[in-house]
Amino acid sequence: MRSSRPGLVRRLETRLRGMLSELAKFGTVGMLSLLVDLAVFNTVLLVLDKPLTAKVVSTVFSATNAFLLNRAWSFKHRVRTDVRREYGVFFVLNAVGLAIALLCLAVSHYVLGFESRLADNIAANGVGLVLGTTFRFWSYRRFVWAAPGSVVQAAVDGDAAARAVLEDAQDGTITGP
Repeated sequence: MRSSRPGLVRRLETRLRGMLSELAKFGTVGMLSLLVDLAVFNTVLLVLDKPLTAKVVSTVFSATNAFLLNRAWSFKHRVRTDVRREYGVFFVLNAVGLAIALLCLAVSHYVLGFESRLADNIAANGVGLVLGTTFRFWSYRRFVWAAPGSVVQAAVDGDAAARAVLEDAQDGTITGP
């Protein structure tokens, strides 16, 4: 009797490699977008001295940067739908990510009374960033660029993320938009 474990281990390894590939690209895009976010946040904060407004403005700029780079690189092996649909869903999900960061900032600044610029940055761009980014990675893979498109060739060419997407589609983990 032949064990199915080696096949299971192989599938799990393929999925993990695929997810790690996407995660590494997503993380790189995120770091670049964080630099945009920090620069805009602190510039607006310096001019207006309104931390919540600064965070909203900086998130719009950094999210636009992230959308363009994630679409072109991190999730390029996934299906392309109408760019307006992707952009719309992307921004709705970013609004949730923004709400997470704003909640962290509001609690720190207004509830706990940590009102320094350093505290605002830690709350919004530290704690809020980690929680929001975790949500974004999961939600982009699930809702924005979920369904596999022409990824068969990419999988054949050795793209681990493309192989993982195909396996996810086969077992129903992801579905089309």
